[in-house]
Amino acid sequence: MTAYALAHLMPAEPHPDVCEYLERIQATLDPFGGRFVVHGAAVEVREGSWPGHLVIIEFPTLADARAWYDSPAYQAILPLRADHIDGDLLIVDGVEPGHDSAAMGRAMRAALA
Repeated sequence: MTAYALAHLMPAEPHPDVCEYLERIQATLDPFGGRFVVHGAAVEVREGSWPGHLVIIEFPTLADARAWYDSPAYQAILPLRADHIDGDLLIVDGVEPGHDSAAMGRAMRAALA
């Protein structure tokens, strides 16, 4: 099942280390089938607030996402970003094909009864 790494990164001043991180990250993703789905595009906030930038990287599986993050190649470049940009990074499984939110709602309703 497809999995995602999501980063919510705070605005920061440009730094040469961040440029190097950006130049090197794709090489860390390739062995794990990772690809950028969203990378710093402007967000349109419809509810709440969203300071910062959003990055979403797709992986074939949750195991691939975890293996990428834990890989020596990614860990070697991580400080280039993390030392200069504050933020949060999450790894999450996607939904199964045929996911049915209505069935999920009915199950929740039954549990509340």
